[in-house]
Order: sequence, then C-alpha cells, then structure tokens
Amino acid sequence: MPRPAYRSRSLRRVYVRTPGGRLVVHYEDRKVNPPRCAICGSILQGFPKMTRRKARRGHKPPGRPYGGCICPRCLSRALKETIRETYSSLIK
Repeated sequence: MPRPAYRSRSLRRVYVRTPGGRLVVHYEDRKVNPPRCAICGSILQGFPKMTRRKARRGHKPPGRPYGGCICPRCLSRALKETIRETYSSLIK
C-alpha cells in the first residue's frame, strides 16, 4: 500500500520497469496546460512550462489591460475596433 501522501489523485502514476524486471509506480506532479488567449485560443507568451504546484508561484502577468488573459494581437484588434466605433458615432 502506498504511503498516505501518494494516495491522492492529484499525483500522476507512472509505471516504470526496473532493470531487475520489477514493475514499480513512480508518483509525479501532473503537468498543466499553458494559459491561452480568451478570444483566439493561442498560447500566451511569457509563461514558463509548469506543473500544478508551481503554476502561479513567482509569475507576474503583463501590466497592460487584460494582460495574462488576451494575447497582444487580439487586444490591439479590440482597441482599434472600439476606437473606430466611438469616432464613427461622433461623426454621425
């Protein structure tokens, strides 16, 4: 029976065959998916490859509006659209 700390399903079970021919279980952290843009779904840059435990430790997202949620391309596109809408309503 594994020790109580390893009975949790938050750890991934990896079956490894040893040189002696035994099959043993190694427990390791699960990998997390990289953060993605909320609009287009592309992977956001500037985030390290992480495991679940280290997911947000020491990370500071970009300081711009929607930093860490939306990629810069989608943000610039959205800003241009809102500026066009406000100026077109002022002209009319």
